[in-house]
Amino acid sequence: MRLKLLGVVFTVGALCGIPQANAASCGNVTIASMNWQSAELEAAVDKYILTEGYGCSVNSVIGDTVPTITSMVEKGKPDIVSEGAIDLLPAVAKQGIDSKKIVTAANVIKEGAVYGWYIPKYVADAHPEIKTIPDALKHPELFPDPENPKKGAIYNGPQGWGVTVNTAQLYKAFKAEQAGFRLVDTGSAAGLDGSLTKAYERKQGWLGVYWAPTSLLGKYKMVKLEEGVPVDLAEWKRCTTVASCPDPKPTGWPGSRLLTLVAKPFADKASPDVMKYLNTRTLTTNDVQQVMAWMTDNQATGEDAAKHFLKNKPDVWTKWVTPAAAEKIKASL
Repeated sequence: MRLKLLGVVFTVGALCGIPQANAASCGNVTIASMNWQSAELEAAVDKYILTEGYGCSVNSVIGDTVPTITSMVEKGKPDIVSEGAIDLLPAVAKQGIDSKKIVTAANVIKEGAVYGWYIPKYVADAHPEIKTIPDALKHPELFPDPENPKKGAIYNGPQGWGVTVNTAQLYKAFKAEQAGFRLVDTGSAAGLDGSLTKAYERKQGWLGVYWAPTSLLGKYKMVKLEEGVPVDLAEWKRCTTVASCPDPKPTGWPGSRLLTLVAKPFADKASPDVMKYLNTRTLTTNDVQQVMAWMTDNQATGEDAAKHFLKNKPDVWTKWVTPAAAEKIKASL
């Protein structure tokens, strides 16, 4: 009887030791959860998959782009940045990548961050001839200014945002004022969102700056206008990004890559399965925006949204992980 009890204790102890053994093989992992919705979601998905699928002991740390990537370069921590907008700070990111202190992994969002001028899909459907900014500027009557319906309106972001400077410069470059449009200062992020929401729910015309992925574009179907000219990075740097530049020229709006970044010390010690996951995990803008809209409607946290995504999109995420990890994640859900 005593031998049987010892056998039971040993068996239970061995079984209980399995997660600890997995955790030891993966080790402690720090993931930066950036302070915007898409990055919060992605960091929560990474945390859940690495914890439940690969037995990692994951700690989330709040971050923002500049200090987080600087810390990866200088200190080798955090281990993972799920969404690294490296084109927003090319010098710091380039330094880290060139010095091999940062390893780039998957494009976390396939299309990257997309910025530009948008119109509602119902306007685009009703007027298929409007595909570019110059096309839209021929029709101020379709995008009436609330203060002067004889003019068109282009809604801009709040002061201090890069996209606000870009839009003001493109407004001048495309001669929108001469075309009968007024540039509307919305005053705040809430003001910009409110102008779009109000127009959309009333099925009115709206033209303004926005970007993807966002929860708002997950809820309201919008179409990005092409600029009608190629991206000129030299012009973009010279004048489109400089508020005081007096003579902006038309240019396309460059996108921004959103890459998973891994600190080199962690990349060197991580298991091949973990690194394969980080090199494979890619979402589409549509997938992200659907979950972000759900987050907003339900006032959900990143952790809530990660579980919602994993429960509802196994056809997407099971392609990123090993079969064994997939079974563990499904069982945990």
